[in-house]
Amino acid sequence: MGRVFLEHMGGNRLFSCANCGTNLTNRSELISTRFTGATGRAFLFNKVVNLTYSEVQDRVMLTGRHMVRDVSCKSCENKLGWMYEFATEDNQKYKEGRVILERALVTECDGMEDRVYNVRRGRDIRN
Repeated sequence: MGRVFLEHMGGNRLFSCANCGTNLTNRSELISTRFTGATGRAFLFNKVVNLTYSEVQDRVMLTGRHMVRDVSCKSCENKLGWMYEFATEDNQKYKEGRVILERALVTECDGMEDRVYNVRRGRDIRN
């Protein structure tokens, strides 16, 4: 097996896989904390990295019928939530292409500042 390539989005607050610690997303990508998954509370994110995706599945959920893919950690393969591919209801279209991460399956911790101070040059530089 080859080496797994992982992305890192940066940010002040990071969400990672609770099992292996792989970085998934940051607080600025969080859309809503008012979702429910199989393990309880779940969060809706705009962008999440370091995931693998299952085949598309047709599911009837509390908010209607959706086409979804289960998402798993790219490093340890633990299931973390799902991604909305298609929503049949017009008022649910905002979910399409977005990812649900179940709160019990991820951890949140401090990340990095958006700016790094360059001591040698005495000025701020952008990452």
